[in-house]
Amino acid sequence: MAGIYIHIPFCKQACYYCDFHFSTSLKRREEMLAALIEELIIRKEEFANETVATIYFGGGTPSILSTKEINKLIDIVYKYYEVIDHPEITLEANPDDLSEERIIEIANSDVNRLSIGIQSFFEKDLKLMNRAHNVTEAKKCLAIAARYFENISIDLIYGIPDVSNEEWRDNIRTALSFGIPHISSYALTVEPKTALEKFIAKGIIKDVDDELAQEQFLILVDELSKEDFVHYELSNFGKEGFFSKNNTAYWQGKKYIGIGPSAHSFNGTERSWNVANNAKYIKGIQEGKLPNEVEELSITDQYNEYVMTGLRTIWGVSLERIRQSFGSTYLEYLKMQAQKFIAEDLLYIENETLKATRKGKFLTDGIASDLFILNLIQDA
Repeated sequence: MAGIYIHIPFCKQACYYCDFHFSTSLKRREEMLAALIEELIIRKEEFANETVATIYFGGGTPSILSTKEINKLIDIVYKYYEVIDHPEITLEANPDDLSEERIIEIANSDVNRLSIGIQSFFEKDLKLMNRAHNVTEAKKCLAIAARYFENISIDLIYGIPDVSNEEWRDNIRTALSFGIPHISSYALTVEPKTALEKFIAKGIIKDVDDELAQEQFLILVDELSKEDFVHYELSNFGKEGFFSKNNTAYWQGKKYIGIGPSAHSFNGTERSWNVANNAKYIKGIQEGKLPNEVEELSITDQYNEYVMTGLRTIWGVSLERIRQSFGSTYLEYLKMQAQKFIAEDLLYIENETLKATRKGKFLTDGIASDLFILNLIQDA
């Protein structure tokens, strides 16, 4: 099984914290749509022996496209690719795009999963982040969407300056009140060259507090576990049967094609990424060329990626898979490097699988980097 990710590089306005590729100008919208369609056609042979199980519209803001345009892209996938019965088809959407009429339109399309960028149920937070929607729109769209979609995910951000732990609990309780079966939640991060970085440097916005973010992460873990959410990946919580199939495939190393400017692809041994420039992307596709770069992954690269993704999930890092796929030298190195984290109660081994403890989950990316192998080693 494989997946297709389609990047829609347009937004109404720029969120201060965002470093994803997008444009607030829609002047080349029609050309972009034509280029996305053409890239899907050009790359069909890459999945000649694969069956597509997930289609994911990310961005940017995919809901900025009309439902007709989204349907056209889905139709192209069905025309040129082998698709399973009842694939997971996710549309990322912002609350300000989700009127009742629009939600009904989407519900009548092949889209069967909504991922809604709520971020916060407090007006002050939305203004601090420069979100395009307000709290009233967020609550209204969730109430309506829940009537038409069973499979809904929302995004929430924690660690926002001047948000108390009690306000964060209120955010979680509000989200749960809509019966949402999946929540993706991320710490507010100061990315280079973003407006947020500039505002913090000038003292306009307070800097983020890592200790507060960790506290709020653990509050999230505890509150959602009480409601039978499974913390199946560092930033993702779902009821049974509602894990993101698209994202789970990424973490489990399955193949996927990324369509659109800045989109990444993976075929098992190579990663590639399209140019993060709308004009260059469109020009390349119009000339019949894929405007991308390709990197072949060494055995060490593959080991490092498996350790990184495995530690972030409930499935952990299989020691037997390390031995079989990478050899005994890699296995012994991993076990040696893991010892100090096991001693600090950040990692543990269960059924020959290395996993993060509750205490260690928030720190998994940093822990994983200490388990990486930086230089190629050979199995003895």
